Amino acid sequence: MKNYKRLYSLLLLGAFFLLFLGCKVNEEIRVIKLGHSLDITHPVHKSMLFMAKRLDEKSNGRMRIDIYPNQQLGSERECLELLQIGSLGMTKVSTGVMENFAPELKVFGLPFLFRDREHRFQVLEGKIGEDFLNSTIDKRLKGLTFYDAGSRSFYSKTPIEGPHDLKGLKLRVMESQTAINMVKNLGGSPTPIAWGELYTALQQGIVDGAENNLPSFHLSRHYEVCKYLILDEHTALPDELVIGTPIWNQLSPQEQKWLKESAMESSEYEKEVWRKAELHALEEIKKAGVTVIEAKKEEFRKLVKPMYDEFSLDSNMRSIIQEIQNIK
Repeated sequence: MKNYKRLYSLLLLGAFFLLFLGCKVNEEIRVIKLGHSLDITHPVHKSMLFMAKRLDEKSNGRMRIDIYPNQQLGSERECLELLQIGSLGMTKVSTGVMENFAPELKVFGLPFLFRDREHRFQVLEGKIGEDFLNSTIDKRLKGLTFYDAGSRSFYSKTPIEGPHDLKGLKLRVMESQTAINMVKNLGGSPTPIAWGELYTALQQGIVDGAENNLPSFHLSRHYEVCKYLILDEHTALPDELVIGTPIWNQLSPQEQKWLKESAMESSEYEKEVWRKAELHALEEIKKAGVTVIEAKKEEFRKLVKPMYDEFSLDSNMRSIIQEIQNIK
């Protein structure tokens, strides 16, 4: 009987020891929560999964990213606010929304700013891009990398063959003053609406159309309501991966290095995923009966020229635009 009691005590002691070890292991794992508004099939979500995998590998399992898609933790704006108070670690946000925190980011909302895709990457991956990523640190938000979000075009429930067809249309835009001004210059009526509420807003006639990139138009199923898309490719606002400084400052220099490297590798991975997603989206929306029109971009360029004149009144913005345009 005594032997049984002793065996029982040893087993109990062993169980407590294992429990203690498990707690210690958990304490040593740095877990960062990442919330965003995209669908799990979206190229940027897939790229963030790649980042999480690379971080796990680099840190030997000592760092982990838990990802919450589909606005589980709130809209883009709400996630940013959670980052600022340290209740959430990271999020993905459009630079159109980030301009509310750093005025210089408004430059990305200027229509036809980039000559082509290569020019865009030269800007985002160079000194200008890194300066932009660090421009919101005083707002408790630090950018880690940019994700390609392609070019944005208009889509609607009624035919669009040129800017004249946008006149009077209620068009959904992001919470971005630059996007609002762009639509006004083109004759439309800009209506800021959260991305997650847009499908219903289109169905109910609250707005007549919107503007976004091809994969987002496809994955959101907005093509079920909007059967016309014009490929004017007016802006190319990148997405930005952001971490709140309350969490960033808790990381050791080594942990910061692992995370930054993983983020940058994921943005490189995302480029190829994005290109495939664009081609797939274009094919699928055409199959679904969407009329796709190639725009005469010069017609759009003429109407948005006043935006450049207005931006140039600010010496800092004028300098940024010139620096971007001078990159060969």
